[in-house]
Amino acid sequence: MSHDMSENLPEAHGASHGTDVVSHDDPFADPGLPAHEPRRTDIDERAAKRAERQVSLLFVVSMLATIGFIASYASIDADKLVYIFPLGKVSALNFALGTTLGLALFCIGAGAVHWARTLMSDHELPAERHAIEADDDVRNDVIEQFKTGAAESGFGRRKMIRNTLIGSMALVPLAGVVLLRDLGPTPGKKLLHTGWVDAKPSQPIKLVNMNTNEPMKPEDIVQGSLTFAKPEGLEESAEDFQQKIAKDALMIVRIAPEDIKDSESREKGFEGILAYSKICTHVGCPISLYEQQTHHALCPCHQSTFDLADGARVIFGPAGHPLPQLKITTDEQGFLIATGDFDEPVGPSYWERPR
Repeated sequence: MSHDMSENLPEAHGASHGTDVVSHDDPFADPGLPAHEPRRTDIDERAAKRAERQVSLLFVVSMLATIGFIASYASIDADKLVYIFPLGKVSALNFALGTTLGLALFCIGAGAVHWARTLMSDHELPAERHAIEADDDVRNDVIEQFKTGAAESGFGRRKMIRNTLIGSMALVPLAGVVLLRDLGPTPGKKLLHTGWVDAKPSQPIKLVNMNTNEPMKPEDIVQGSLTFAKPEGLEESAEDFQQKIAKDALMIVRIAPEDIKDSESREKGFEGILAYSKICTHVGCPISLYEQQTHHALCPCHQSTFDLADGARVIFGPAGHPLPQLKITTDEQGFLIATGDFDEPVGPSYWERPR
């Protein structure tokens, strides 16, 4: 059974339903702006005052948050950890700084938005397109619009908002200024020496095996092996252990004396046992890879390679200078000891480094 589909078209029913199809000469005609509807704050001064207090409160909270940022930076220990659900254990200092600075910036933004939406003029005005280059009339018009906008914003009339905004905007940059403290002061002589500096000929410091925590004797060092050592008395339970071991850690290797190329390095060792800093001179990574046939030590971070048989000079990679060597000998009981500090600073280069 066939049907004539044309009977379902709107034109077929237009006359019978009395509906005229509306047409426009310009399908892209500007519909214009909707009628302006006043806000509650436009007609109720009490509502306007309440909005003003809310905006000012946000700016005051921003100021307090900035003060909290500075207080947190000055009072919270950088190593302190706190449990924050659901983040787990996090740095108390980082959490406090992020929270207070975020709150300070958020309140300034929220206050500005609330001010604009409730108290500033919300009349919509069409702006005709014009050439990019502005003539004198346009510039004068912009200046007049700026003056009009300033007047309509109430910036001069609403002193509470103006003063709290200025206060919050003036305090927020102090958060960045306080952080400049981390750029100084200069390290002075703190990086020149390690924990071995306390060693003296009259009061030597024993070399302690990092794994067994026992003093070391020459017979404990097998030729071709790599052993890690620390100063006697440096306990892992100490609060500052990580900071000290970052400078004090040693690599102990034993090389046949005839294979040691550098005479000065041979003299600093004992019967072919050499003690080098474990800290890479590139960016301070711990060196842990050793190739006994070539006597090369490799830093796993950026592949700096040091020849331990030749004064730990750099033969490959970005490291800038050889690994410092610690002069060692033995005491009356036959234990390996150090009688002084490294001849040069350990770890990466820095501006104040003497060489």
